[in-house]
Amino acid sequence: MILGDPRQTILATAPGTRATLDDLFRRAAQRNPDMLALVDPPNRSSFTEGAPRRLTYAQADRMISAIAGRLHEMTLPEDSIVGIQLPTTVESVLTLLGVLRAGLIAAPLPLLWRHGDLVAALGRVGARVLVTCGHVGATDHATLAMHAAVDIFPVRYVCAFGSGLPDGVVRLDDLYAEDNPQPPLPDRAQADDRAAHLALITWEATADTLVPVARNHAEIIAGGLAVLLEGRLQIGAIFLSAVPPSTFAGLTVSVLPWLISGGTLMLHQPFDPETLTQQLRDGCDAAILPGPVVPRLADAGFFASNVRTIMGLWRSPERMNTAPAWRQQFTDFVDVACFGETCVIPMRRGGNGKPAPFPLGIITAPRGAPGALVVAELKPTRDRTLALSGPMVPRNTYPPGADSSRLPYFRTSDGLVDTGYPCRIDSETRTLTVSGPPAGIAGVGGYRFALRELQRLITDIDSGGRITVLPDSLSGQRLTGAADDSGALRKALITRGVNPLVADAFGA
Repeated sequence: MILGDPRQTILATAPGTRATLDDLFRRAAQRNPDMLALVDPPNRSSFTEGAPRRLTYAQADRMISAIAGRLHEMTLPEDSIVGIQLPTTVESVLTLLGVLRAGLIAAPLPLLWRHGDLVAALGRVGARVLVTCGHVGATDHATLAMHAAVDIFPVRYVCAFGSGLPDGVVRLDDLYAEDNPQPPLPDRAQADDRAAHLALITWEATADTLVPVARNHAEIIAGGLAVLLEGRLQIGAIFLSAVPPSTFAGLTVSVLPWLISGGTLMLHQPFDPETLTQQLRDGCDAAILPGPVVPRLADAGFFASNVRTIMGLWRSPERMNTAPAWRQQFTDFVDVACFGETCVIPMRRGGNGKPAPFPLGIITAPRGAPGALVVAELKPTRDRTLALSGPMVPRNTYPPGADSSRLPYFRTSDGLVDTGYPCRIDSETRTLTVSGPPAGIAGVGGYRFALRELQRLITDIDSGGRITVLPDSLSGQRLTGAADDSGALRKALITRGVNPLVADAFGA
């Protein structure tokens, strides 16, 4: 599926982005088949099944083809959507690339989403397949997926990694076997517009509800290229990521720089201090971490000279203004401001160690370099909120025609999106300060909630129940609730399959 005019969408992105994500991986695999490509968290067995895996490019390539082949055997319609809900293990990356190699559309799902979120999101986009795993911690995700699939009419298959899976789940662990036969994949035409093909769907919270956000290969690659260039990272770089690849930001700060550079991606399931210490000790070119935790980790002595660059992802970009200066002698710091599912803006800190201000107008990467890549253009709206455009910003609504229907949709006008973040303009310095979060939206770590929708749900259960948002130094914001019987309300929310962050607002 191509949204809009492929000539416009490719021309609007960076030069050289006519490739697909699978093209990037194949090129790296052809260059260095025996190079280490993907590394599991060493503590994998403490949160999910299976021993930690270390895959070369050749091994990862074979597994990607095996996943694509299994999906191809399901005889899915063209452009079918595949939901992916996995922890931060090698399977999360392999499955994403396998879906794309099969010519399908990937829809990564946050790990804390439960029945209610899954049904609402996947039912809205008509997903045909849901890929998950057996257990993550105490949660039986395979059973959760099966129950959700019952209420999502288009879903035909639930697939899972792991053992002891419920009847009816398509098992995927057998694909690792070297003697596992791989069905041939169909040849796909090498058309010039492949980069304009829809590749990814994520979800954004508006003031009222969740809406799907669709991107093609070119827009996704533009985001990863911006991060790679501003980080000044080289071909073959080693990345350590503690950011889950379940959102656009999570993918562009970790998976995409790895794909573009053809390096090594080490994964960390947030958060285990001892495991992170072990992984950092092994050395990396870039460690990708939530921005608010970086100063605390630095004070605790986590970083040494064997980590060249820290990339701090700020899901609450307004909190960058008060971030402490970076004084680490051996390590550079790149702030990556995340504006929901709209855009990420990477900015390397200067000599004073403080976060760089947002300039009005065009931002490039690397900043100040001749012929640099255009990352985004920042404009204030009449309401003094921040509007963004640029090569990674979605150019088209999804599903096609949603803007002429009564369904809620992600509003983009030819690639210009009002993020809803209030901002202040300094006309003298021509800079912009993000002064707060969008109205009506709660951002808790990597999870965003439509407050109006949450309140409707809570009032439907308990007419006296209320939920509010408080600032939080680490997660940006946190939810807190009050009710006549908080315990009963919490149990009812869990029964309805809401995100545990919402249920826990009424007491753990």
